[in-house]
Amino acid sequence: MRVQTLLFDGVEEQDFIAPVEVLGLAGKMGAGFTSKLVTTGPPGTVTCMHGTRVEVPNGWSPQDADILIVPGGGYTDRTGPGVHRLIADKGFLATLAAVKALPVGICTGVMVLSAAGITRGRPATTHAGAKAELQAQGAKLVNARVVDDRTLITGGGITSGLEVALWLVERFVGAKQAQRVETVLEYERRGSVWRSS
Repeated sequence: MRVQTLLFDGVEEQDFIAPVEVLGLAGKMGAGFTSKLVTTGPPGTVTCMHGTRVEVPNGWSPQDADILIVPGGGYTDRTGPGVHRLIADKGFLATLAAVKALPVGICTGVMVLSAAGITRGRPATTHAGAKAELQAQGAKLVNARVVDDRTLITGGGITSGLEVALWLVERFVGAKQAQRVETVLEYERRGSVWRSS
């Protein structure tokens, strides 16, 4: 599975690093995940919410991904860097709406998916501070740590990226592999995974 994780100025560190760590470890353990950090613009340095600077070597190439992870960040500050700049970029949203890869939203990255129309009429979750807005924008709000609606996966607040990524391992490779990754991370999943029937 080819995974791209979208980074942008103002991205929340934990939102993206948890899936990168989990899927990178799973890949090294033979689970078949390859992971790339990408930006919406040209390759370069991204400054995260808490000042961490990350060199991102790849521009976004939607056709080269099976899974696209969209983390959140900067949601409460509508004037600074963060998800609101992505939400305001109509060209980006149009491209995102047409993506063939499985969209995976973490925290307020789900609001970017919502702005692209991807969550409308579908079960989804996001950070507690954005749930009311997500529902107002047409999603069927589910109060779960991870919501899997088959062709859309969304996660709750910041640390839920751990559960989302471990769920991806379980869904695509199996529970035994996900448990092996948990053991190496010394992390036990919490909360629930809500799945469409």
